[in-house]
Amino acid sequence: MNMAMMRLRREDPRVVGSFRLHRRLGAGGMGVVYLGSDKKGQRVALKVIRPDLAEDQEFRSRFAREVSAARRIRGGCTARLVAADLEADRPWFATQYVPGPSLHDKVADEGPLAAAEVAAVGAALSEGLVAVHEAGVVHRDLKPSNILLSPKGPRIIDFGIAWATGASTLTHVGTAVGSPGFLAPEQVRGAAVTPATDVFSLGATLAYASMGDSPFGHGSSEVMLYRVVHEEAQLQGVPDALAPLVRACLAKDPEERPSTLQLSLRLKEIAAREAQGLADVRPPAPRTPESERASARLADTYPERDARRQGGRATSPRDGSASRGGGPSSRGGRSVPPSRGGGSERNGAPPRQGTPARPRPRTGTASRNGTRPGTGTGGRRPSPRTGPGLRPANPRLLRQRLFVFVVVTLVVALGIALVQGCQGPS
Repeated sequence: MNMAMMRLRREDPRVVGSFRLHRRLGAGGMGVVYLGSDKKGQRVALKVIRPDLAEDQEFRSRFAREVSAARRIRGGCTARLVAADLEADRPWFATQYVPGPSLHDKVADEGPLAAAEVAAVGAALSEGLVAVHEAGVVHRDLKPSNILLSPKGPRIIDFGIAWATGASTLTHVGTAVGSPGFLAPEQVRGAAVTPATDVFSLGATLAYASMGDSPFGHGSSEVMLYRVVHEEAQLQGVPDALAPLVRACLAKDPEERPSTLQLSLRLKEIAAREAQGLADVRPPAPRTPESERASARLADTYPERDARRQGGRATSPRDGSASRGGGPSSRGGRSVPPSRGGGSERNGAPPRQGTPARPRPRTGTASRNGTRPGTGTGGRRPSPRTGPGLRPANPRLLRQRLFVFVVVTLVVALGIALVQGCQGPS
């Protein structure tokens, strides 16, 4: 059922019961769904039954039993029943309005969902079906268009053809009620429906959310029904973490399908594991040019501390080898890969084996190979010493030295004063 809002047509009623109708939400095989509101402003989804079905007394009796069963459903995964009139010329019922797109529309607009999101939606739906089945109700038409993705989680709607315990059926052997591609094989054969019937439909729904298509492909109703009964589901595109569980839900034999409680627990585990996996591969935050330059200066002054932060080994000043973690050396704030031979570069040629590379003197002019003065090359740690008229390699180091000098000067002066005081006047 398409839940997109449309204007009311000329033949549509404006008031039903105590509710004023505003828009059409969609039309299905049993009637039309409207957006309405009561005197307090509470919005509802109000479904009015088709006139030809309203004249069927068997349908009226069954509809009354199903509305009574829907009142017994507890849990937050379904749209709560607000009101109903089973004796009206055209029976109707109103449920809580659920804002949000259907699962069908979301996948059609944005593409298949990620494995973690599919598992989370499936876990919530499984938990909702537990409450539905405990109330003695089988939905029988669970599909992507009957699942609304509200801000508070997925909601199951449209219990229009639900089967309640003890209710008669409107179908006969060989007549299927439901949507081809999402109904269970026992529904096609006309056999009795059970909670396992909804498990099959949930498996097909999760496959659609993962692939963006029905696991039984496309075709006429007859072709789709034949595939559901005689062919295996095509699950190419379903994530590996979900494929075994989805395939178990789509078993032809209802006895081989997992229960809704088992599904809920298993899907919660998969959702948590997949969400953790997405968090582990989250890309790092982008770095600004200022942070690049700052980190380059710190790396030049404190290579050991920088290597410990990155989990690697500091660059040796002798052989100029890169860190064990394979990280590039810093050259003037730019990332430069280490030399292939593991040695420091000197005018493009590595030093001879067994002889340490001579440190390049720090002068006020550029070095011979064109590097910027005051920066290390090839991973070589620069000397912290500074000449007259040159800026120190690190302002923090200068402050530390100044602080030590002042403290030492004060201590020496205090010691001299104490000595003079102890000797007394000469």
